[in-house]
Amino acid sequence: MKVLVVKLSSLGDVVHTFPAVTDAMRAVPGLTLDWAVEEAFVPLVEAHPAVRRAIAVPLRRLRKAPGEALRSGAVAAIRAALRAETYDVVIDAQGLMKSAAVGLFTRGRRHGFARGSAREGLATFTYHAAHVVPETEHMAVRLRKLFAASLGYSLDGLTADAGLSVPADAEGQGGEPPYIVMLHGTTWRTKTWPVKHWRELAQMAAERGYEIRIFAQGPEETARATAIADRIPTVRIVPPGPISALAPVIARAQAVVSVDSGLGHLAAALAVPTVGLYGPTNPRLTGLFGPKALELKSLRPCAPCERAHCRIAPDLVEGPPCLTDFSARDVWRALNVLRFGHADAMDKTGSSVAHGGTSPPSP
Repeated sequence: MKVLVVKLSSLGDVVHTFPAVTDAMRAVPGLTLDWAVEEAFVPLVEAHPAVRRAIAVPLRRLRKAPGEALRSGAVAAIRAALRAETYDVVIDAQGLMKSAAVGLFTRGRRHGFARGSAREGLATFTYHAAHVVPETEHMAVRLRKLFAASLGYSLDGLTADAGLSVPADAEGQGGEPPYIVMLHGTTWRTKTWPVKHWRELAQMAAERGYEIRIFAQGPEETARATAIADRIPTVRIVPPGPISALAPVIARAQAVVSVDSGLGHLAAALAVPTVGLYGPTNPRLTGLFGPKALELKSLRPCAPCERAHCRIAPDLVEGPPCLTDFSARDVWRALNVLRFGHADAMDKTGSSVAHGGTSPPSP
């Protein structure tokens, strides 16, 4: 059976599709699966063993210069790539008009979420078969059900598994000190955690034998990363790079702490112990999905507000009240519960848990 998956972006949405792809690989004998995706995520999609071919669909780049795209023949090339083969099933795993439009270029019977289940109802008019998967469960679970309905198999006995295998880079081949990745970058200011808290967490980690890795993409993230690393020698800023360069750094980490970000979802999918910080956004439907993930959720009555601007502190630059409530110690406790099954003894005695899972020293 030949299948084409259309899931273009964003990073978190792409990651949440992997368990469904793993299901299909296990349940459908002789499966051949291609995936239409934004060009930035092609290396990540190709890391899944079920994917034969990733078709780059650079919609973001095309939107910036549509005239040039038409003149250069880029649109025609994308159309040709999508129509190069006839598929038995085309699954629109996004449910948006942009993904539906891409699906119209393909040759095959198109499946997707039914009206009321899709994020944009008009997209459902482009499908040959629409499946009711109510928005009452995590998106990764809904996608698993959509694939099962589209391809005609049962999820009974299939364990959720992202199925990703990220090869180590050259640096990861040799010995390196244990480190924690702190993912501070995000698109909303209301999703940020204060620099002061990140620094406190970095210092706690340093006292316990860990280094810190942080990423910086763009001027705003670079400024924040520089402020976090200031005069803390164990904090290393990883140079900007594509997802193919960042994923191995995450995969080798002892643990990850993340605000609501695509890279945090990737960490959870790679089964790295991951603590997510959630204030304005709701993790119930689109939170971390993986075997070693733990979310700290705000208990404020206004959370989750799903807003990019805080009505309580409208002039904030970073760290809304719902996220500022989480201290570095709260996060360190969560890391230890997630990794070792118990909190760090420093909460009572000032002593620590050594990396590697040893028991806390006696008071």
